[in-house]
Amino acid sequence: MAAKPGERKLQILQTVAQMLEQPKGEKITTAALAARLELSEAALYRHFASKAQMFEGLIEFIEQTVFGLINKITQEEKSGVKQIEAMIAMLFNFAQKNRGMTRVLIGDALVNEDERLQQRINQLLDRIEATFKQSMRMAATQGEMGEAVDVGAYANLLVCYVIGRWTQFAKSGFAREPMAQWPAQLAILLNRKN
Repeated sequence: MAAKPGERKLQILQTVAQMLEQPKGEKITTAALAARLELSEAALYRHFASKAQMFEGLIEFIEQTVFGLINKITQEEKSGVKQIEAMIAMLFNFAQKNRGMTRVLIGDALVNEDERLQQRINQLLDRIEATFKQSMRMAATQGEMGEAVDVGAYANLLVCYVIGRWTQFAKSGFAREPMAQWPAQLAILLNRKN
């Protein structure tokens, strides 16, 4: 029975993501991908014009998922500080559930690929940072943070923290989970007593 349109494309993207979950992090080649799917490389190119397009498909999945969840958080949570907490926890949980995508987010899987892919990840991270800034401004007006806080510096610190935890997770062979020590680190980041 022939696959429905789009099913094979999804299967290819899921297989790329699974291959990226390997702790050794070998380079994904179209030959290895085709072998795993029991297809010819020509069959892969009927669905994607290039390997870069496959990675773009993964990045689209990341963007849709992450920003869909961020929008839900910012709509449902009225506290700026609680928005920040929920967004960081969501970003860590996303990484834990999508190990291969974590390697895309930290740029590990994009080494030697088209540079526009890394630029797209950089834009995604910039959007996350902008969202942190919005929540911090809200927190400051709500009296949850000092009004003198430098929201730009603080938002950048939070993005660096998230990227650092993602990197540690991927480089440890997915052993050091991003949520480890989260409550204690959150208290430090938000300058609270435990």
